[in-house]
Amino acid sequence: MNETRSTGYAAGVENHQRSLRALVREIFEELKEFATTRWEIVKSELQDTMGSIKVALPLSLVAFALAFTGFLLFTAAAVAIVAHAFVGSAYAWFFALIIVGFVWTAGGAISAFLAYNEFRSKGRFPKTVEVIKADRAWLRSEARG
Repeated sequence: MNETRSTGYAAGVENHQRSLRALVREIFEELKEFATTRWEIVKSELQDTMGSIKVALPLSLVAFALAFTGFLLFTAAAVAIVAHAFVGSAYAWFFALIIVGFVWTAGGAISAFLAYNEFRSKGRFPKTVEVIKADRAWLRSEARG
């Protein structure tokens, strides 16, 4: 009876070790699958983004060229209107250019400040990258604990 008990105990330890190895192998395979899935998601997002950029970039360039031309024409009109306020002065056009240039520069500075704050508050990376960073931090904390 003693032999049976010790043999049973040894077999139980051996089965336990096998199941532990199998468990470690299973965890490793799940981690590989998890990493592969995350990589495929990031790759897919980047491909979608590149596809959108290929269409949007030429349209954006045309839009920028037309908007810039319109901006220059409206600026010339604004300068002419302001110059009319200084009609008797020899420096009427100079004052008009300075005033309109200052207004446009102030507007640009305010817009740049607001854009900077918006980028800073929202972040610069896609959500998937943030999820991967969180997953990596979680895995590190699990590995330590």
